[in-house]
Amino acid sequence: MVQKSPKYRLTADLLLLTTALFWGSAFVPCKIAAASLDPFLFNGLRFLLGALPVIAVIGRRMGRLSRREIGGGILAGLVLFAASAFQQMGLALTTAGKAGFITGLYVVLVPFLLTAVWRQRPGWAAWGASVIAAVGLFLLSAEGQLTLAPGDSLVLVAAALLALHVILIGQLVLWADPLRLAVVQYVACGLFNLPLGLTLGRDTLVALPGAWWAVLYTAVFSIGVGYTLQNVAQRHAPPTDAAIIMSLEAVFAALFGWLLLDERLTPVQIVGCGLMLAGMILAQLGVMRSSSPRPSSPPAYSELPERRTLE
Repeated sequence: MVQKSPKYRLTADLLLLTTALFWGSAFVPCKIAAASLDPFLFNGLRFLLGALPVIAVIGRRMGRLSRREIGGGILAGLVLFAASAFQQMGLALTTAGKAGFITGLYVVLVPFLLTAVWRQRPGWAAWGASVIAAVGLFLLSAEGQLTLAPGDSLVLVAAALLALHVILIGQLVLWADPLRLAVVQYVACGLFNLPLGLTLGRDTLVALPGAWWAVLYTAVFSIGVGYTLQNVAQRHAPPTDAAIIMSLEAVFAALFGWLLLDERLTPVQIVGCGLMLAGMILAQLGVMRSSSPRPSSPPAYSELPERRTLE
């Protein structure tokens, strides 16, 4: 793996924390939109709209798209599309609390996949932090009670796909411009979703005027800002650590649910939030212990290794 400068690792971790904040804040508009809009229609519109602010930022740099950026972005968009599809199908057959916990298991699945498939063994701190964060997520989302429902296996597939997405992004951004990669990913995911939404959910189009704000908010903040910051940050943060920090999305979702929807946190859920924060801190302690002298600045895109693909 490419060595990471501690200075840039700290910046990357703060960006990932910001990503978790925006994803958590999107929980409320997503929940409201789900009551009236077809999920494929909702996802298709917000991913396509989410590409627009990134395109506006990078401007002419979009003209320098490489074939590998196009191929990698389409692959990442396909994985993201599949993960959201399995999650939505599972949500129809299980509770939102259990679905949230099972989806969040990508925090443990990331180091497992890295070890089992790519023979990259995260350190003890990363494994310990992942387990602690998963236990905290269980207490926060399922409140310590979990019984299997028919849709749970579908949501588990979504969690595995999200873990794959975190690993895939971690590989792709090593040789791709993260902003151009983000645009391709959003457009691909949007185009995979929108035809299905217009076909299967055309009767929900009448609800769009009342839900436009939810589409716009999640497009700008959850996708245009959140997923883009993930791409940028994962140039400097290993996939396991990134998954741990981004799993704090559940904490921010609970916080915004309390602030905006008057959803109360039980003592068990508060303990869960504390454990997730402890997992993030443990991961950072592991980084500090294993850090060694590194370059003072990250390599330019042109200096990155040519061969950085999933093997």
